[in-house]
Order: sequence, then structure tokens, then C-alpha cells
Amino acid sequence: QAQLVESGGGLVQAGGSLRLSCAPSGRTFSPYAMGWFRQAPGKDREFVAAVNWSGSSTGYADSVKGRFTISRDNAKNTVYLQMNSLKPEDTAVYYCAAARRGTYYYTSTYPTRNDEYGYWGQGTQVTVSS
Repeated sequence: QAQLVESGGGLVQAGGSLRLSCAPSGRTFSPYAMGWFRQAPGKDREFVAAVNWSGSSTGYADSVKGRFTISRDNAKNTVYLQMNSLKPEDTAVYYCAAARRGTYYYTSTYPTRNDEYGYWGQGTQVTVSS
């Protein structure tokens, strides 16, 4: 069964940077839109960023716009989330996700809702200290 595996989380001071990676196993998600979500303790999982299949189109939550960058390298079957100027409120478990099978397939758009994604990783913890 296809899986998504995140890496790159950790503990960083406010103002610092981290780069998360997401590498699927079991199949390729290169033709599909991909996204990053996060969930802080006691809160719902929220959209962070998304990218279409080619990397030509990206979208961000207002809270991370200008600080985070999503990208993908289809040759390496990997999606990245570069996080700069981190704040304590960015502390959360970060999840990588792929669009539902048959949707956002070779499109110029990307989904932003939880229910538009059909494949999820197990998450990686990001903790930003003040």
C-alpha cells in the first residue's frame, strides 16, 4: 500500500529554519497535487501549502505566506517544505498528503481542503521555542 514518509522535523529556536521532506513509498505521486498540513495540540488539522503536479503552481495559508515555500522534485519523487522565520505558533505535527486518486491529476490547480486528499503520512513534529 502506498505510504508517504515525512522527515526533517525537530526543535528550532524562533527565527530559525527547517526543511521538511516527503518521499512516497510503494508508488509514485508525481502526476498528483501534493500538500502539507499541520495540527497543533487541541486544534484541528489545517492547510499549510500545496503544489500542483509540475510545481508550477503553489498556494499557502495566510499564516505562512512569505515564510514557507513548497516545492517538488519529481525526478526524486519528493516534496519539500522550506520553513523560514519560524515562530512558536508554527509548533505542530506536520503532515504530507497527496490528492485523492483520479483528482488533481496533471492539473494546474491544487486542493486545499483535508477531504480532497486521499493519502497521508504519519507526520513529523516541529517545535519552535521562544
